[in-house]
Amino acid sequence: MNVIHAAADLNPGPGGVCLAIGVFDGVHLGHQSVIGRACQEARQHGAISVVVTFDRHPNAVVAPQNVPPLIYPLPKKLRVIASLGLDATCVIHFDKAFSEISGEQFIRSLARDFKAIRGVCVGETFLFGRRRSGDVALLKALGGELGFALNALPDVFLGGQPVSSTRIREAVRALQFDWAGQMLGRTYTLCGPVIAGARLGRKLGFPTANLDVAGTLVPPAGVYAADARWGGETHRAAVNIGRRPTVYSSEGGLCVEAHLLDFAGDIYGREIELTFLKKLREERPFPSAAALQAQIAQDVAAVRKAELRIKN
Repeated sequence: MNVIHAAADLNPGPGGVCLAIGVFDGVHLGHQSVIGRACQEARQHGAISVVVTFDRHPNAVVAPQNVPPLIYPLPKKLRVIASLGLDATCVIHFDKAFSEISGEQFIRSLARDFKAIRGVCVGETFLFGRRRSGDVALLKALGGELGFALNALPDVFLGGQPVSSTRIREAVRALQFDWAGQMLGRTYTLCGPVIAGARLGRKLGFPTANLDVAGTLVPPAGVYAADARWGGETHRAAVNIGRRPTVYSSEGGLCVEAHLLDFAGDIYGREIELTFLKKLREERPFPSAAALQAQIAQDVAAVRKAELRIKN
């Protein structure tokens, strides 16, 4: 899949493009319905299928006090979109200047730069542009003028309610990982690159991979059994999510640390995906480093037992 950052960067040829437009955080079942229709329309018109999305959640600019944690960081979102068979994704930099563009201006600029839009696919409640000035009615009117067909897709329902990024966040916070996975259409994972930490785990005899998850949806604090994947490798892991109260005050930042069983390599800078299997216990302070070390040993043993139960 070709990733571009402006519509003018793509040469669609005489077939033009069919677009799926949205934030697509999580690329859940509802998003897949919209993207799938764009692919279908592109095949019918001999066009190029393109997702138009953004490099951050729009609220990060227009309502910074109300920014939801992202289900996926951008690299993961792009990988999932690519797996759906798109020809290209246009990732627009969402900044203050872009936020001032009206919905009509946005669509007209896409039509100008993509040369020929054959179809536009969105969710039926899709709103866009400055102060949400664009909606399905505007797209329909512009389609008649600019020559593209509009497909406004209804919500996908699961459990009697529409699938949404908000519901997925609620499921993860409630430790309902299977339910989150059903709405996503794939196993829920927490993704992030491995960054340098304070090496406290190494001093205790249990080195950890520390993940950068800033701005990302994170399960509740606690200790988990998980699978850690990167490249072609998978290792069982004991994962601590929390603020490490034994060594830091309660004001310490949130950390996600994974002790990878039976692994001793260097993976700094690699992106790890964690699949959570079971919550083992709550995070809590310990009276000493020795007590914490003993508890971590028990946690690792519990992870190995969880592995045996899963294998059997």
